[in-house]
Amino acid sequence: MRLPSLPRWPLAHLPTPLEDARNLSAALDGPRILIKRDDLTGLALGGNKTRKLEYLIADAWEQGATVIITTGAAQSNHCRQAAAAARIAGMRCILVLSSADADPPAQGNLLLDYLLGAEVHFVRDRSERQPEMERIAEELRRQGERPYIIPTGGSTPLGASAYVAAAFELTQQLIANSWDVSRVYVTSSTSGGTHAGLALGARLCGDPFQVVGIGIEADAAAIRDVVLPLANATAEFLGVDARLGPDDLCIDDRYVGLGYGIPTAECLEAIKLAAQTEGLLLDPVYTGKTLAGMIDHIRHGEIGREETVVFIHTGGAPALFAQADALLASLKH
Repeated sequence: MRLPSLPRWPLAHLPTPLEDARNLSAALDGPRILIKRDDLTGLALGGNKTRKLEYLIADAWEQGATVIITTGAAQSNHCRQAAAAARIAGMRCILVLSSADADPPAQGNLLLDYLLGAEVHFVRDRSERQPEMERIAEELRRQGERPYIIPTGGSTPLGASAYVAAAFELTQQLIANSWDVSRVYVTSSTSGGTHAGLALGARLCGDPFQVVGIGIEADAAAIRDVVLPLANATAEFLGVDARLGPDDLCIDDRYVGLGYGIPTAECLEAIKLAAQTEGLLLDPVYTGKTLAGMIDHIRHGEIGREETVVFIHTGGAPALFAQADALLASLKH
């Protein structure tokens, strides 16, 4: 397998801890819950994208890049971490962010983007991101720069390879602690790199657990149409004889609510419960909805009390400050 030989730029504090969330488990009268703390990767307040950026920044460096161009929503966790990673590698960073507001408030992740010195360009919606990145890249090339474009979430076969490695890391931690885990819960979206890498990694580890993706945008079919091809492209990229089929991906889209970045009541409840049982800070876009899905599975008996499950905490806490009003309103109930 090609994975061990892939160049990496050391950015993450690995392995991330695997913690026993006893208080949360007791509050839910449920199974043993383990938290894989990928919010503690260490880069600019951490998060799952740090793992992917280790490979992507190394690739950019090998190609002689002078500037990183990447994209996301105005409160993108990936863009915040990419801006920090570019600085560490001595590169400039240009962010193309989609926002219905032409001048969104400088708070949360966006404030950190500015602090990290990223050059920010706003577009109206998601469909305009890629053309704008390509326009900027072409302009930079004419100026003698060497741009390196990273797509949304770093979700390429190279980026997803980081979560193949994470699956091996998690499996080793479970073996070391003699924990038999039935399910691993992770956010799943239409960028798909984290879920794709974990699902492929689990297969390569011998399927020691089922990876359950909780959709935070779109429906399960739309997410599967991204995650499945990416998982199989990653397998081909790594040179492994493993392919996933549609039935190999578990995606639950019942917790999306009104759409991306719009917290549901259940999401806000999950954020509050995690904070007040484990001192754990989740975000209202990704991890809050993902934990809400896992909690609902516990409450409806889809997970037995005798089981052990893992929740992948992918970070994102800066987004809490961008949705303070919704959070405060939920705390008053």
